[in-house]
Amino acid sequence: MSRIRQAVEDDVPELVRLRALLFEDLGGEFFNPSSGDEGWRHELATVLKEQLRSDAVRVLVADGDGGLAACGIGTIEQRLPGPHLRNGRIGLVIGVVTDPAHRRRGHSRAIMHGLLDWFREQGAARVDLHASHDGEPLYRALGFTDHPDPALYWRP
Repeated sequence: MSRIRQAVEDDVPELVRLRALLFEDLGGEFFNPSSGDEGWRHELATVLKEQLRSDAVRVLVADGDGGLAACGIGTIEQRLPGPHLRNGRIGLVIGVVTDPAHRRRGHSRAIMHGLLDWFREQGAARVDLHASHDGEPLYRALGFTDHPDPALYWRP
C-alpha cells in the first residue's frame, strides 16, 4: 500500500507538473486547448499555495523517486441544505493523477481512501467527481455511481 501524506508548499512545482499530465491525458480541445498558453501553470501554483492552508481543501500525495508519484485534491463546498442534501456540504474530488512511471501500484486508490476519510470527517453529504475513462473502474469500485443531476456549464 502507498504511503500517503498531506502536501506541503515545497510540493507545489510537482503538483503543477502532475496537473499538466492530467490535462494531457484527458486531451481534447477543452482540457488541453491548442491555443492555451502556459500562464495557467503560474496561476495554479499561486492558488495551490493558498489552498494548502485552507481547511476546505485537502491535497494528498504519494512520493516517488525524485518527485511525486501521484496526487489528489479534495474540496468541501457549503451549499444550501435541501431534502436531498441535508447539511448542504458537498465534497469534490479534483484531479487524481499518477505519473506514468508509477501507475498500477495503488497510489490512486490509497489517495482516494484518504480523501474519502477526510470527506467523512468534514461531514460531506455527497462527494462528486469527474472520471476519466481509465479512472472510472476505480471510482465505481469505491462506490461512486452515476450522478442524478443533469449537468450543464456556461463560459462567459
